[in-house]
Amino acid sequence: MRYPDGGGLTAEQRRRREEVRIRAVDLFEEDGEVPSIARELRVSEKSVYQWRRSWRTGGREALRSKGPSGYDCRLGAHLQAKLATWLEEGPAAHGWTDDQVWTAARVATLIGRKFHLSYSVSGVTRLLHRMGYSVQVPDRPAAERDEEAVATWREVTWQEVTALSAIEDRGENRVAEGPRC
Repeated sequence: MRYPDGGGLTAEQRRRREEVRIRAVDLFEEDGEVPSIARELRVSEKSVYQWRRSWRTGGREALRSKGPSGYDCRLGAHLQAKLATWLEEGPAAHGWTDDQVWTAARVATLIGRKFHLSYSVSGVTRLLHRMGYSVQVPDRPAAERDEEAVATWREVTWQEVTALSAIEDRGENRVAEGPRC
Protein backbone atom coordinates (compact mmCIF):
# COMPACT_ATOMS: atom_id res chain seq x y z
CA MET A 1 0.00 0.00 0.00
CA ARG A 2 1.30 3.45 -0.84
CA TYR A 3 0.75 6.56 1.21
CA PRO A 4 0.65 10.23 0.17
CA ASP A 5 3.94 11.19 1.75
CA GLY A 6 5.93 8.32 0.27
CA GLY A 7 5.43 5.67 2.93
CA GLY A 8 4.21 5.10 6.45
CA LEU A 9 1.41 7.18 7.92
CA THR A 10 0.14 10.56 6.86
CA ALA A 11 0.74 13.52 9.18
CA GLU A 12 -2.92 13.40 10.27
CA GLN A 13 -2.71 9.69 11.10
CA ARG A 14 0.49 10.25 13.12
CA ARG A 15 -1.20 13.10 15.00
CA ARG A 16 -4.23 10.94 15.88
CA ARG A 17 -2.05 8.08 17.10
CA GLU A 18 -0.01 10.49 19.20
CA GLU A 19 -3.21 11.78 20.80
CA VAL A 20 -4.13 8.22 21.80
CA ARG A 21 -0.70 7.67 23.39
CA ILE A 22 -0.91 10.99 25.28
CA ARG A 23 -4.39 10.05 26.52
CA ALA A 24 -2.83 6.80 27.76
CA VAL A 25 -0.30 8.87 29.74
CA ASP A 26 -3.18 10.71 31.44
CA LEU A 27 -4.67 7.35 32.39
CA PHE A 28 -1.28 6.06 33.64
CA GLU A 29 -1.04 9.11 35.91
CA GLU A 30 -4.50 8.24 37.30
CA ASP A 31 -3.20 4.72 38.13
CA GLY A 32 -5.50 3.07 35.60
CA GLU A 33 -5.25 -0.68 35.01
CA VAL A 34 -3.80 -1.83 31.69
CA PRO A 35 -6.84 -3.88 30.57
CA SER A 36 -9.26 -1.01 31.23
CA ILE A 37 -6.95 1.51 29.49
CA ALA A 38 -6.70 -0.81 26.49
CA ARG A 39 -10.49 -1.16 26.31
CA GLU A 40 -11.07 2.58 26.65
CA LEU A 41 -8.52 3.49 23.97
CA ARG A 42 -9.46 0.52 21.78
CA VAL A 43 -5.90 -0.73 21.48
CA SER A 44 -4.14 -3.94 22.48
CA GLU A 45 -2.91 -4.51 26.01
CA LYS A 46 0.55 -5.14 24.56
CA SER A 47 0.61 -1.58 23.19
CA VAL A 48 -0.46 -0.17 26.54
CA TYR A 49 2.30 -2.11 28.34
CA GLN A 50 4.89 -0.80 25.82
CA TRP A 51 3.64 2.76 26.18
CA ARG A 52 3.71 2.53 29.97
CA ARG A 53 7.29 1.24 29.89
CA SER A 54 8.33 4.11 27.58
CA TRP A 55 6.48 6.63 29.75
CA ARG A 56 8.24 5.40 32.91
CA THR A 57 11.69 5.72 31.33
CA GLY A 58 11.22 8.88 29.26
CA GLY A 59 8.09 10.62 30.49
CA ARG A 60 5.35 12.09 28.33
CA GLU A 61 7.82 13.17 25.63
CA ALA A 62 8.82 9.54 25.02
CA LEU A 63 5.36 8.93 23.54
CA ARG A 64 5.36 11.92 21.19
CA SER A 65 5.51 11.25 17.46
CA LYS A 66 9.01 11.16 16.04
CA GLY A 67 7.79 12.13 12.56
CA PRO A 68 7.60 10.02 9.44
CA SER A 69 9.48 6.76 9.49
CA GLY A 70 12.00 5.64 6.92
CA TYR A 71 15.08 7.18 5.44
CA ASP A 72 15.40 10.85 4.69
CA CYS A 73 15.66 11.76 1.03
CA ARG A 74 19.24 11.82 -0.20
CA LEU A 75 18.51 15.15 -1.87
CA GLY A 76 17.78 17.63 0.89
CA ALA A 77 15.53 20.64 0.40
CA HIS A 78 18.35 22.87 -0.88
CA LEU A 79 19.46 20.24 -3.44
CA GLN A 80 15.86 19.69 -4.54
CA ALA A 81 15.60 23.45 -5.11
CA LYS A 82 18.73 23.32 -7.31
CA LEU A 83 17.29 20.36 -9.21
CA ALA A 84 14.02 22.23 -9.76
CA THR A 85 15.97 25.20 -11.16
CA TRP A 86 17.83 22.94 -13.59
CA LEU A 87 14.61 21.24 -14.65
CA GLU A 88 13.07 24.64 -15.41
CA GLU A 89 16.02 25.40 -17.72
CA GLY A 90 14.91 22.50 -19.92
CA PRO A 91 16.70 19.45 -21.30
CA ALA A 92 18.55 21.37 -24.04
CA ALA A 93 20.46 23.37 -21.43
CA HIS A 94 21.85 20.08 -20.14
CA GLY A 95 22.77 18.39 -23.41
CA TRP A 96 19.53 16.82 -24.70
CA THR A 97 18.92 18.82 -27.86
CA ASP A 98 16.85 16.29 -29.83
CA ASP A 99 13.62 17.14 -27.99
CA GLN A 100 12.39 19.25 -25.08
CA VAL A 101 11.10 16.45 -22.87
CA TRP A 102 12.29 15.50 -19.42
CA THR A 103 12.11 11.77 -18.82
CA ALA A 104 12.77 10.03 -15.52
CA ALA A 105 15.90 8.47 -17.06
CA ARG A 106 17.19 11.90 -18.10
CA VAL A 107 16.51 13.33 -14.65
CA ALA A 108 18.37 10.36 -13.10
CA THR A 109 21.31 11.13 -15.39
CA LEU A 110 21.16 14.83 -14.46
CA ILE A 111 21.17 13.96 -10.74
CA GLY A 112 24.16 11.69 -11.32
CA ARG A 113 26.06 14.38 -13.21
CA LYS A 114 25.33 17.25 -10.85
CA PHE A 115 25.17 15.60 -7.42
CA HIS A 116 27.18 12.40 -8.01
CA LEU A 117 24.29 10.33 -6.66
CA SER A 118 22.79 7.27 -8.30
CA TYR A 119 18.99 7.14 -8.50
CA SER A 120 16.88 4.47 -10.19
CA VAL A 121 14.24 5.56 -12.67
CA SER A 122 11.47 4.60 -10.23
CA GLY A 123 13.29 6.47 -7.44
CA VAL A 124 13.43 9.58 -9.62
CA THR A 125 9.72 9.23 -10.36
CA ARG A 126 8.90 9.15 -6.63
CA LEU A 127 11.27 12.06 -5.95
CA LEU A 128 9.70 14.20 -8.67
CA HIS A 129 6.21 13.36 -7.38
CA ARG A 130 7.23 14.51 -3.87
CA MET A 131 8.62 17.69 -5.42
CA GLY A 132 5.24 18.39 -7.02
CA TYR A 133 5.97 17.31 -10.59
CA SER A 134 3.60 15.03 -12.49
CA VAL A 135 3.69 12.93 -15.62
CA GLN A 136 2.88 14.99 -18.69
CA VAL A 137 1.09 13.81 -21.82
CA PRO A 138 1.79 15.49 -25.17
CA ASP A 139 -0.86 17.95 -26.43
CA ARG A 140 -0.55 16.77 -30.01
CA PRO A 141 0.43 13.53 -31.79
CA ALA A 142 4.05 12.91 -32.59
CA ALA A 143 5.33 14.54 -35.79
CA GLU A 144 6.55 11.12 -36.97
CA ARG A 145 3.06 9.58 -36.72
CA ASP A 146 1.92 8.06 -40.01
CA GLU A 147 -1.86 8.47 -40.10
CA GLU A 148 -2.19 6.29 -43.22
CA ALA A 149 -0.37 3.39 -41.53
CA VAL A 150 -2.54 3.78 -38.41
CA ALA A 151 -5.74 3.71 -40.50
CA THR A 152 -4.55 0.62 -42.41
CA TRP A 153 -3.71 -1.15 -39.17
CA ARG A 154 -7.17 -0.39 -37.78
CA GLU A 155 -8.94 -1.58 -40.91
CA VAL A 156 -6.91 -4.71 -41.60
CA THR A 157 -4.84 -5.95 -38.69
CA TRP A 158 -7.29 -5.06 -35.93
CA GLN A 159 -10.13 -6.79 -37.79
CA GLU A 160 -7.98 -9.94 -38.08
CA VAL A 161 -7.14 -9.83 -34.37
CA THR A 162 -10.78 -9.47 -33.32
CA ALA A 163 -11.85 -12.24 -35.71
CA LEU A 164 -9.23 -14.64 -34.31
CA SER A 165 -10.23 -13.68 -30.80
CA ALA A 166 -13.88 -14.49 -31.56
CA ILE A 167 -12.90 -17.88 -33.02
CA GLU A 168 -10.83 -18.74 -29.93
CA ASP A 169 -13.68 -17.67 -27.65
CA ARG A 170 -16.03 -20.13 -29.40
CA GLY A 171 -13.42 -22.90 -29.14
CA GLU A 172 -13.27 -23.46 -32.91
CA ASN A 173 -9.49 -23.20 -33.02
CA ARG A 174 -8.67 -26.59 -31.52
CA VAL A 175 -5.57 -27.75 -33.30
CA ALA A 176 -3.00 -30.06 -31.73
CA GLU A 177 -0.08 -27.65 -31.97
CA GLY A 178 1.74 -28.47 -28.76
CA PRO A 179 2.32 -26.07 -25.90
CA ARG A 180 2.00 -22.34 -26.47
CA CYS A 181 4.76 -20.11 -25.23
